[in-house]
Amino acid sequence: MLSQMEHTLENMMFTFHEFAGDKGYLTKENLRVLMEKEFPGFLENQKDPPAVDKIMKDLDLCLDGKVGFQSCFLLPQGSPSHAMTISCNDYFVIHMKQKGKT
Repeated sequence: MLSQMEHTLENMMFTFHEFAGDKGYLTKENLRVLMEKEFPGFLENQKDPPAVDKIMKDLDLCLDGKVGFQSCFLLPQGSPSHAMTISCNDYFVIHMKQKGKT
């Protein structure tokens, strides 16, 4: 049986490959669709419309218009993309408080 962290990592891997497809990398459009489906609250709350452009720039380490598997894992931690993790945590804390769980 997988631990919660193992299950989370497995989900991240499956999600990446779901959006990357057989080519094995995300294009800017793939990244936009992934963000819209997997992080809708983050994008909806952005005051900066080109947020996906900035995230793509942060993750496209080879400057080839592609985000590979390893780079994709920088999404929740990379700077300034780490703002996504902070925003998601803030949203989570507010949501949990509204449900009376914290």
